[in-house]
Amino acid sequence: MSVFKYPLDASVKDAGEERITWVLNNFDKVCVSFSGGKDSTVMLHLTGQLARKLGKRFSVLFIDWEAQFSSTINHCQKMREQYQDVIETFYWVALPLTTPNALTQFTPEWQCWEPGMQWVRQAPDDAITDPEYFSFYRPGMTFETFVRDFAEWFSQKRPAAVLVGIRADESYTRFLAVASQRKQRFADDKPWTSMSPGGHAWYVYPIYDWKTADIWTWFARTQSCYNPLYNLMYQAGVPLRYMRICEPFGPEQRQGLWLYHVLEPERWAAMCQRVSGAHCGGVYAGHDNQFYGHRKLEKPEQHSWKSYAMFLLDTMPPPTAEHYRNKIAVYLHWYQKKGMDDIPDSQHGDTGSKDVPSWRRICKVLLNNDYWCRMLSFSPTKTGNYQRYRERMNQKRQQWGILCNNQ
Repeated sequence: MSVFKYPLDASVKDAGEERITWVLNNFDKVCVSFSGGKDSTVMLHLTGQLARKLGKRFSVLFIDWEAQFSSTINHCQKMREQYQDVIETFYWVALPLTTPNALTQFTPEWQCWEPGMQWVRQAPDDAITDPEYFSFYRPGMTFETFVRDFAEWFSQKRPAAVLVGIRADESYTRFLAVASQRKQRFADDKPWTSMSPGGHAWYVYPIYDWKTADIWTWFARTQSCYNPLYNLMYQAGVPLRYMRICEPFGPEQRQGLWLYHVLEPERWAAMCQRVSGAHCGGVYAGHDNQFYGHRKLEKPEQHSWKSYAMFLLDTMPPPTAEHYRNKIAVYLHWYQKKGMDDIPDSQHGDTGSKDVPSWRRICKVLLNNDYWCRMLSFSPTKTGNYQRYRERMNQKRQQWGILCNNQ
């Protein structure tokens, strides 16, 4: 299936405002997903300004990751105060959520606001810290599961809209989130919408066609506030494409860890004590080297990519290795059903964003500490009993004859 981009007659600014206006006029319940980054800040500004003109109100969802820059926290508080007249509820969430820790194979996940731990910083007094606040919340649930269930909870079984500030140019995955023909849209002329899994809320991507230059041009022309952390990143020599504001320990986000050391050394010291592998990530993750399989990818001369993948699995801590074997077995079995006895050792484009199957791609996943195997088209495992899942997957591997324990 081919997917094409079609130019619009309107500017991205006018188109974005038109989409947000449509949302405010057609949904009684509207929530802006806000991270403190440049994209969600533009979206919150636009929504707040249009809500004032239309006499509407909306809510905001902000996930506080505990290990965040002071600039980001201060900016989020400033934005909340600036639009408090039109914000109905500001959900400042500081609950334990599980997310990948791509810094080490010994603890490949970490949990923000984990009970009993010495936190990097204290949550604001008005943050949501009570696990009973949300009826759907389960301790340690993943971020992806939380935001999915939040949309359904927020809707209260009525039509609701959740505005998400993703842009199609950011990655192939985000492009498909908007362009995919398989998703259910609100209407054919609303390709920037998709139904949430719960069936009552709609995800809306009002700035999906903006480019990075459009974002910064809007800030320059309007003189609206943005996260001052971007100024510090620019002064530190960070290229625009690497300026990210989100949880810091994932495979992509870890490249900015060194900035904590430079900009907030006291907070960096707390992060090193709090999160396993943080110091190592701060030293190596920001470089274009082979330590995390970032960009450059080579193997020992005596190995094929397949044998190198097996070697990497054998050198991992057993629980982590079993997790990867389960994912890889499902991946290989899927291609077996497509008539491929074994995937190629390597092929053109196999280390890019598009899933081109090869053992070299699997090696990149392992070196990159991609715990949830997103590069193999997986999402976080949705199971309440992970041990039961592992036992079931071990049985399937024996049945398929793929990566069995005796292999």
